[in-house]
Amino acid sequence: MSYRGTPVNNLNGFPNGGFQGKPTLQQQFPTTNAYLKQSVKKFEEFADKIEDLTSTPFVQKLRPHIPAIARFFIVATFYEDSFRILTQWSDQVFYLNKWKHIPYFFVVVFLLTVLIAMPIGATLLVLRKNTVYATGILVASIVLQGIVYGLVTGSAFLLRNVSVIGGLLIAFSDSIVQNKMTFGMLPELNSKNEQNRGFLLLAGRILIVIMFIGFTFSKSWITVFLTIIFTVCFAIGFKTKFASIVLGLILTFYNVMLNNYWFYDFTKRDFLKYEFYQNLSIIGGLMLVTNTGAGEISVDEKKKIY
Repeated sequence: MSYRGTPVNNLNGFPNGGFQGKPTLQQQFPTTNAYLKQSVKKFEEFADKIEDLTSTPFVQKLRPHIPAIARFFIVATFYEDSFRILTQWSDQVFYLNKWKHIPYFFVVVFLLTVLIAMPIGATLLVLRKNTVYATGILVASIVLQGIVYGLVTGSAFLLRNVSVIGGLLIAFSDSIVQNKMTFGMLPELNSKNEQNRGFLLLAGRILIVIMFIGFTFSKSWITVFLTIIFTVCFAIGFKTKFASIVLGLILTFYNVMLNNYWFYDFTKRDFLKYEFYQNLSIIGGLMLVTNTGAGEISVDEKKKIY
C-alpha cells in the first residue's frame, strides 16, 4: 500500500485531499517575472524623477535654445576639421601625396572640396536651411575623408565616425515638421513626416550606440555596467531621455578628462582635439534626443498606446 498524507481542508491554498507539507519554492520566493517587473517599475520611477528635472523653470527657459546648441555641437567637428585643413595645408598635401601616394592634382581638388563643403553644410544644418542637402554634404565628407585618409581601417575611428553620422541623422530628423495641419486647424495624425522622423531617430540612436562599443570596455567596471544598460535603453527607446542624460554625462566627463587637448603640445594636441570634437558631435546628438524624445519607433512611444 502506498503512503498517504493527512488530508487537509483547503489549507494554504491546497484543495481537499492535499498534503500539509512545506510550501514550494514558487510560494516561498517571488517569481523571476514578478521580480523583473518590480525592478523595472523602480527603475522607471527613478528615471521619471530625473526626467522631471528637465521640466524645471530654469531648464524650460533654456529649452528653446537647446536644439540650436545641440546642432552646433554636432557640426563643430566639421568646422574644426576645415580649420585644420586650412592651417595645415602643406602638411595635409604632403601626407596624402607623399605618404598615401595619391596624385597631387587629386589631393588639391579633394582638400579644396571638403574645405569648402564642410563649413557650408554645417552652417546650413545649424540654421535648419536645406537640411537634406546639408546632411548629405556632411555625410559624404565623412565617407570621403575616411576613404582618402584610410580611416576605415581603424576600428576606433570608424566607430566614432559612424556615430557622428548618427548625430547628423538625429539633427536632420529634428528639422522635420511633426504636426502638419489639415483643414487649417486639425493636426494630421500618423503623418508621413512623423513616420520618417521616427525611422531617422531610430537609425540615429543605433548609430550613436555603435561608438560606445569601443568606448565602453576600456573604462572602469562601473562605467562599463552603466554604459551597457543605458545604451540598450537608448537604442530601443526605453526611458530615452534618462538614458540620453546619463550617456551624455559619461561621455562629457571622459571627453574633458581624457581629450583635454589644451594641455598638450602640437603633436598630441592635434589628435586629442580631433577626438574631442568628434565626441562633442555625439554629445550634441544625445542632447537633441533628450530635448525631443525617442520618436515614434520606440518603447516609450508604444507604452503611451498600450
